[in-house]
Amino acid sequence: MSANPQTIDINAHLTQVGKTDELARVFKALSDPLRLDILRLLRAESFGVLELCRIVGVRQSALSHHLKILAQAGLVSTRREGNSIFYRRALLLTDDPLLTVRQSAFSALDQLPLREALASGIQQIHDERSEQSLLFFERHAERFLEKQELVAEYAHYRDTLHDLLDGLELPSQPQVLEVGPGESPLLSELAHRFRNLTALDNSMEMLNRARNAMAQRLNKDDLALPVTFIHGDTRVALTQGLQFDLLIYNMVLHHIPSPRETFQDCAQLLNQHGTLLLIDLSHHDQDWVRESCGDLWLGFTEQDLDAWAEEAGLDCGQRVYLGLRNGFQVQMRIFTRIH
Repeated sequence: MSANPQTIDINAHLTQVGKTDELARVFKALSDPLRLDILRLLRAESFGVLELCRIVGVRQSALSHHLKILAQAGLVSTRREGNSIFYRRALLLTDDPLLTVRQSAFSALDQLPLREALASGIQQIHDERSEQSLLFFERHAERFLEKQELVAEYAHYRDTLHDLLDGLELPSQPQVLEVGPGESPLLSELAHRFRNLTALDNSMEMLNRARNAMAQRLNKDDLALPVTFIHGDTRVALTQGLQFDLLIYNMVLHHIPSPRETFQDCAQLLNQHGTLLLIDLSHHDQDWVRESCGDLWLGFTEQDLDAWAEEAGLDCGQRVYLGLRNGFQVQMRIFTRIH
């Protein structure tokens, strides 16, 4: 039985009306300077409502109204971080009928420099997040490893991590950096593999603990494997002109104020064809880790990591996911500098 031509025409008409309404919502959302500022702020980073209020200097009720308009237009999306809602730009999907419109809008916005007041506001939020994370480590360094392993015990993913290390194509004497090693056995295991190894941490207390743990393991093994210890973050490494063939972040990224900036720094720290090995949690909703483990972020989605890597000029390579019995999932990602 053939379809009713009238039904087909009506359906086509309704589809066209729907597209027109959606296009109107997009144009309406883009017609306000404040909403354009919000989209620029969310270029490659997520912020909570209260953080955005402080950056743009608008009351929460007013800002929520603007965010609702942007969300209805499909220009921003939300992500729950425990009891907080964070906003980011919506991902651009290839099957979106208005893909070119949204893509063109984002591209035009990204060509405009961020106003100094907005850039200053972002930096203030980053500084406060960093201070919050650093204060946690200074207060809880003594028991941090114990707390961290309540979430993801190193022994559960150690073998897979070493399999990934075995498969990396590295120079014969690679320069290797582990960021935030803490008291994990990984640093001493890396020392057995690599002769040119550096450990970096912005918490002096945690760096000293990494140094002491390393010394104890070396004494136990009767080995003398030197490691260079540097107090600071990736910006300190950059100012020293350091370059590496392999960067390793083992359960560290969720403690960093701006993961997007971390990817940018990694791209500058890596030699040509250098590798970033990232081990972290997939996105979850277990908010208790904020207070217990000092986590700033409740893991990361695959899309977030891919977007930050692509923007930084890193190629997304192999990925491995390991589910844990406590409901968390560990993701291991390999990124390579391609420029």
